[in-house]
Amino acid sequence: MILRSATDLATPMKASTSPPVNWCGVVVPRTASARSRHGAQRAGSPLKVVPCPIMPAQRSRAIGWSIMPITGKPRYPKGAVVIDGEGKHVTSGIIDEHSHIAISKGVNEGGQAISAEVSIADVVNPEDINIYRQLSGGVTAAQLLHGSANPIGGQSALIKLKWGHTADEMLIPEAAGFIKFALGENVKQANWGDYNTIRFPQTRMGVEQVYYDAFIRAQKYEQAQKDFKSGKSNEAPRTDLELEVLSQILNKERFVSCHSYVQSEINMLMHVADSFGFTLNTFTHILEGYKVADKMAAHGAGGSTFSDWWAYKYEVNDAIPYNAALMHEQGVVVAINSDDAEMGRRLNQEAAKAIKYGGMSEEEAWKTVTLNPAKLLHLDDRMGSLKQGKDADIVLWSTHPMSIMAKAEKTIVDGKVLFDQERDQKQRKVNQAEKARIISKMLDSNKKGEKKRSFFRKKEGHYHCNTLGEEASTEQNEH
Repeated sequence: MILRSATDLATPMKASTSPPVNWCGVVVPRTASARSRHGAQRAGSPLKVVPCPIMPAQRSRAIGWSIMPITGKPRYPKGAVVIDGEGKHVTSGIIDEHSHIAISKGVNEGGQAISAEVSIADVVNPEDINIYRQLSGGVTAAQLLHGSANPIGGQSALIKLKWGHTADEMLIPEAAGFIKFALGENVKQANWGDYNTIRFPQTRMGVEQVYYDAFIRAQKYEQAQKDFKSGKSNEAPRTDLELEVLSQILNKERFVSCHSYVQSEINMLMHVADSFGFTLNTFTHILEGYKVADKMAAHGAGGSTFSDWWAYKYEVNDAIPYNAALMHEQGVVVAINSDDAEMGRRLNQEAAKAIKYGGMSEEEAWKTVTLNPAKLLHLDDRMGSLKQGKDADIVLWSTHPMSIMAKAEKTIVDGKVLFDQERDQKQRKVNQAEKARIISKMLDSNKKGEKKRSFFRKKEGHYHCNTLGEEASTEQNEH
C-alpha cells in the first residue's frame, strides 16, 4: 500500500486555510521472514505501525506494507498498491468499547443471577453484516459484551472487525479477559413484564447481596484449593467454572465492565469491590457518572458512556450530554460507545458531540473512540493511535473525521483493506443487477401463469443489553 500525503488529526478542524499537516509512517510485517519478501504479506503475520518525521506533502508516501517518507526517486516494492491520500485525513481505527454485534443465538444467559461461566467468545458470528457496515464507519475493533439480564453476566469477546474471516481469526490474541456486570432495572427484572418476576434478586438491596455472596464463595473456593495443594486438606475441591472466573476477578486476572445508571448503585458496587480488594475496570452507560466522577477517579474506574442518549427508561432521566466532558475533567478515562448496531457506524460523530457539549478539545474528543477505549480494554499498547509498534488498524477519511460530512474511504485492519468505498460502490451495482435479474425472472414466471409465491420481508433484528432468548430483537433499544 502506498498512502500519499494524508492529514492527521493534529490539523485543526477550523483551520482549513492553514498549511496541511502530513502524517506518514511505516507499516511493516512483524516477522523478519515476512519483511524479507519486500512487503508480500504472509497469512497470519500481523502488521505494526512505525511513525516517521512529517514530510512535505508532495514527498509523503506509504509503501508496500510500510508507511514511510520518500526522498529522491520513489522506489515501490513489487505489487504495491498506490492509495492517494492528498487532502484526506488518516487516523487509527475506531474502537467500540460496548457492542453486541457479531453474536449468534442469544446475548443474555439470564436464567440465574450469576452466569460467569458462559462466554461470548463461543458464539461470535463472523457473518453478521453489521461487521461490514461498521467497517464502513471506521470501526476496527470492539468488545462484544454479554447482556445485562443478571448482576454477574458472561465473559466478553474482544475482536477485530475482520469481515470475511473466521470467528477464531476475529478474536484478538492474548487479549485481557473481561466480564459483564450489571446494575439497575434490567437486573432486578423491573422491566421484564408481569410473568418474569420470580428470580432473585428483585430489589436493589438484593443485587448488592448477590455480589457479596458470590465473592465470599469465591474466596472460600480459592482457600479450599490452597489447602489441598499445601496438604492441609486431603479432599480436592470440585472444579466450579463459575467460581473460577470470580476468582480471576479477585486476583486481577479478569476485568469488569459494569452496566450502570444510578449514582447510588455505582457507589455501592465500588464499595463492594474495595471490600474485596479489586478495582472495577469500567462503568459502561454510566449516565450519572458526572455525579460521582471524583469517586470513580479515586477508585480507578473508567467510564464508557453515550454522547447524548437519555430518557429511554426511568433510571436514565438524569442523563445529560455533558457527562463525558465532566468525567474527563475529573481525571476519568472516558470512552464513548455505541451499544447499538446502527450507532456503531457513526461513532466519529458521537465523539464530536463532546466538543459541542463540554468543550473538549478535538484531540481529547477523538480519544474517546480510539485511545481511551483501547486503554479501558488494556489494548493501548497495540492499538488506539498511530504509533510505533502498534497494529496497522488505519482509516483514511474523506475530510476531518469528526465532521458530519466525513466518510471512511478505506478501513484497514492488521494491514489489510477490509472496506474500500470505491469497491463498495462497484459491488452495489453488481447487487442491483442481480436483484433486477431475480425480479425479471419472477415477472416472467407470473406471465407464464406459474404458481405465485408471496414475499414476506423479515425485519432485521439486533441484540441489545436487554434482549432475552436466542432471537434478535426488532424493538427499540432500551439498553
